[in-house]
Amino acid sequence: MTMTTNANNDPYIDILKEILVDVTELRQQIDANALQRLQIYHDNFPDGLYTESALNLCHYLAMRQYDLRHLQDRLAQSALTSLGRAEASVLSTFDILIDILQRSTDDAYLPSQKNSDAHSFNRGQLLLKQHTKDLFGSSQGQGKAHVMVTLSTEAAWDYELIKALFEKGMTCARINCAHDNIEVWASMINNIRLAEQEIGQACRVLMDLAGHKIRTGDIMPGPAVHHIRVKKDSTGKVISPAYLILTTDSQSAPADNALFRVSVPKEVTQYFMPGQLLGFVDNQKKSRALKVEKRLSDHDWLVSSDKSAYLVSSSNLSIIKKHKNKKHSVEANFQLGEFIGEPLEIRLFKDQLLLLTTEDVLGKPAIYKGEALISPAQIGCTLSSAIGQLKVGQLVWIDDGKLGAIVQQISEQGALLQVTVAKPSGVRIQSDKGINFPEATLELSPLTDKDLSDLDFVCAHADLVGFSFVENLAGMDYLMKELAKRNSSRLPIIAKIETNLAVKNLPEIILGTIGRHHLGIMIARGDLAVELGSARLAEIQEELLWLCEAAHVPVIWATQVLESIAKKGTRSRPEFTDAAMAVRAECVMLNKGPYIVDAIDALVNVMLRMHEHQRKKFSRLRALHW
Repeated sequence: MTMTTNANNDPYIDILKEILVDVTELRQQIDANALQRLQIYHDNFPDGLYTESALNLCHYLAMRQYDLRHLQDRLAQSALTSLGRAEASVLSTFDILIDILQRSTDDAYLPSQKNSDAHSFNRGQLLLKQHTKDLFGSSQGQGKAHVMVTLSTEAAWDYELIKALFEKGMTCARINCAHDNIEVWASMINNIRLAEQEIGQACRVLMDLAGHKIRTGDIMPGPAVHHIRVKKDSTGKVISPAYLILTTDSQSAPADNALFRVSVPKEVTQYFMPGQLLGFVDNQKKSRALKVEKRLSDHDWLVSSDKSAYLVSSSNLSIIKKHKNKKHSVEANFQLGEFIGEPLEIRLFKDQLLLLTTEDVLGKPAIYKGEALISPAQIGCTLSSAIGQLKVGQLVWIDDGKLGAIVQQISEQGALLQVTVAKPSGVRIQSDKGINFPEATLELSPLTDKDLSDLDFVCAHADLVGFSFVENLAGMDYLMKELAKRNSSRLPIIAKIETNLAVKNLPEIILGTIGRHHLGIMIARGDLAVELGSARLAEIQEELLWLCEAAHVPVIWATQVLESIAKKGTRSRPEFTDAAMAVRAECVMLNKGPYIVDAIDALVNVMLRMHEHQRKKFSRLRALHW
């Protein structure tokens, strides 16, 4: 490039000229490297036309290949942009910087006549805003971030709960297909659509496909007694009754994580009506009653108990008839069907052994003779084929990292693990808890048979589909083909980033998708923390936000946001700090819990405050009042 002489021998001008040379050369290298990367994904863009978002992401990836810290210091010392907020519009940031440098060092410089709209610095922000609206609809006034809530089973029959979530600020409802069943999902969605009409507020429905969530298997049952547990606050006051289902279909299997079910004779259901009491004596010889709440289907009835109890298999119940004089009489007696007891307790401590077996082997605690170990504790793995793909020395994490172990031995019985991470009081291993193999390579189909079956319902009822455990572009291709088979090619995909491999492949997942399909990214921090470690997660969640902003792809900040409030009704100061960081995403997800309404209220309050101070990485200088 042509440089003018410094007539006044101003050292500051010479510094700016040196910076101008470096920045100009850097821009040229970034542009060339970006176009080279983008050509790899040529076939993923209709007619070969790259989108602005894809171009910008490639420019950002090219820029971040360089260590720019020294250049940033020089720019900051000259009171110029340090490139630290270039994500949304990389080349525009460089062009503006180069223009300023040229104006400052060359009196004869004439600005170029570029298309101001196409190269607008705000173009990237506008694209991200539009893509967010495409996925989640218009913001409802709680700042710029949307609020997503994972629905509990109760949302299927508790319409007032849905209304309360709407009124507090929920703009997207999440249904996890790993739990409940089609009937429950349909009831949840019906309540959502009814609330939309009644309140006059839109709410998108995200349905998460379960995916290959590897979980612990069933555990050997103990005595055939079911503990009916009511929910109480810290003072012992009952805040929510316990629910279970009485069914006339003794062959029906309960859905994952569904309410406890027990069979009853079909003929006695003629007496069932809302408010009807069913008396019984529990295993501790206490008189208790179940109240009929409502009919769920042709064979299922929802009942509740406002007191804790120990219900015995095949116990006798009495249908109680109320009289006007407040006396009660027994209208009929019947016997419950048989059910199995609650699982035995498996508790493990550091350095103890655990045998990871195939799914068909029931879990059980260790057996000792005196202090001598006869057989280690064991637990099944729902993906039995994974055991054979493990190697000695690899890490295994169970229940979101509560228990860590290392593979000691592989045999016909399974994988023998030695516990390396457990709290001093031990970790109780339960069924249906996640298992992570962060160092193993598992050859799995992108979607399970259950996913493909659930996808039929999702395509017919949902606004967004969540792709659990996606790891590469091939997986995205597979899901897009399945959506096309169901005439749902326009159904947006939320790619859930949950594994180390998904993090590594995020650029290809985005670049291979955004030219042909609406896309959002969920940062599933729970599984990521297990896969990467908490310290690495703190770094990675930042990088994921930056990459997605560069691609103008909306982000859902998920897992354990204000978890203490949602689950226990208690407030944790570190969680509020975490929630404050979450506002840099386009949507924040809360998990279900008995205090979820309070959690939404707290989250919205934080978002309203923080949006006055922060937009992505940009600190906003709102007036402070001291």
